[in-house]
Amino acid sequence: MLSLSSLWQRPRLGAWLAAAFAAMALTGCATRTGAVANAESQVDKAAPPPVPSRLDAPLLYELLLSEMTLDAGNARTASRLMLDAARRVGEEPLYRRATEMAMMQREGALALETARAWRQAWPQSASACRFEMQVLTALGNTKGLDEPLRCVLGSIEGDEKQALIVALPALLQRVPEREALARSVESALGDDLKTPELAAAAWTTVGRLRLSAGDKQGALQAARQGRAADGASEWPALLAAQLVGEGVPEAETLIKDYLQSGAAKPEMHLAWVRALMGAQRSDEAREALQTLTRKHPDYPEGWLLLGALHADEQRDAEAQKALLHYLQMVEQGGDKEDALAEARTGGADQARMALARLAEKRGDELEAERWLQEVRSPEFQMGVRARRAALMAKRGELAQARQLIRSAPEREPGDARMKLLAEAQLLQENEREQEAWELLRDAAKKDSKDETLLYEAALAAERAGHPAEMERLMRRIISINPESAQALNALGYSYADRNVRLKEARNLIERAVRLMPDDAFIQDSLGWVEFRQGNVQRAREILQKAWDKQPHPEIAAHLGEVLWVQGERDAARAIWREGLRLDAKDKTLRRVMQRFGVEP
Repeated sequence: MLSLSSLWQRPRLGAWLAAAFAAMALTGCATRTGAVANAESQVDKAAPPPVPSRLDAPLLYELLLSEMTLDAGNARTASRLMLDAARRVGEEPLYRRATEMAMMQREGALALETARAWRQAWPQSASACRFEMQVLTALGNTKGLDEPLRCVLGSIEGDEKQALIVALPALLQRVPEREALARSVESALGDDLKTPELAAAAWTTVGRLRLSAGDKQGALQAARQGRAADGASEWPALLAAQLVGEGVPEAETLIKDYLQSGAAKPEMHLAWVRALMGAQRSDEAREALQTLTRKHPDYPEGWLLLGALHADEQRDAEAQKALLHYLQMVEQGGDKEDALAEARTGGADQARMALARLAEKRGDELEAERWLQEVRSPEFQMGVRARRAALMAKRGELAQARQLIRSAPEREPGDARMKLLAEAQLLQENEREQEAWELLRDAAKKDSKDETLLYEAALAAERAGHPAEMERLMRRIISINPESAQALNALGYSYADRNVRLKEARNLIERAVRLMPDDAFIQDSLGWVEFRQGNVQRAREILQKAWDKQPHPEIAAHLGEVLWVQGERDAARAIWREGLRLDAKDKTLRRVMQRFGVEP
């Protein structure tokens, strides 16, 4: 659907006609007084005779009729009248106006027709090329996109051209036919792929589009060609980091070689850390972050991410230290650049939210509230309310806590869902599983295609003791999205945990493993189904790797049980104690320990 109408505001009729008169007027006036004409002829008798204006009565009538037709609500006829006038006199402003008329009324096919007619009449017009490209993008149409894109790229140069090349994947992200899009853009970038100062950026854009089309090896090849074209460019290295995060280990050498060069900025180290975290390689991410903070101790964002990683790993003291250091650096920095200052304001609030959680975890509610009061960014306000509600519930004020969440203003389309999920989480944290399930169940009935809502409702159903409802909702998600690794894993784990339908459980979990081979929690499910099927040693190997990758109380519960069954009871107790250190209230871990008579 065409969605660019908001980019243009239709000028008032009088303003447009005035512009049309000005555009149509040529070098001379059609008539002049005799005295003035005689005087001018004495000055320069060799001057050419005035050229009559093409804004004659029939044309003026057609322009007026076109505008009045548009005012009457018939954009299609109005645009065609304007296009006819443009073709007769060949004036570029009329082609532009015809295209704008069609776009303002979301007449996509007609807008494309007028834009193409404009470019054919004025093949060197960058404006015509931009309009055609915008219409094609809005329509999701890749056919013929390479020509106007090549024209637009040819109209700019230098840093501006490189910036546009790098921005193309984001500008074209809504085009659905990703493979065709990648081919079209690669065709349009043909010359730039061979230009030394642009080749690295151009190959990176090609690689990103190939990756979005699912062609990981093609993207890797593009990253290599970009790196070969310019070893000092950051763009191929960024693509390589993205590929590692997408499970392409062959790209590691590209990003590592770049990071070891003197050209690497701290932002590139951070991109590599995020890729490692995305691949759930926490140990390597921590090492890379420590390298970053050692090499660039004055780069605040490294300390923020290090604090977040430590908090995620339950390393509370280290997290506190890194986050406080980040805040001190930001507050002392006083950034002047608006974009950087805004980004660091958001980062500071992210740090304050994390510090509030750490304080809450220690039982220091006053400290938690102090950090929450300092959060200013609008995007964190729902999170602030949720944490305040959690503190209220701990004081026995659950009804007031729920009301606090419900009364939050809804500024964005997704805010209503965020409020709902926050309230459900609050209920679950306070052992009101049935109420949480009913809340999410009713919401899921109203929006039966929202995967996130269905998934949370399914988990709530299982916690509330309704396994059949959990299965129904998870199968609903899988029918909507057969590649939902989380739904496949959750359903398979549910069967394995209840020791039923183990063959189907294995099939579901193995499908999830193929989709997300590095996910520690999916590996935990695979280890658990192996254990249920009697493959104890194999279960131990898988669970140990999952624990090493992502220490978590539930993984500790499963690995400890396997060790206990194998007779290694001291090792089992040690793993369980470590799990309790991560979360002393984890119900799965406590149930397992209770079953084997081990005191927390």
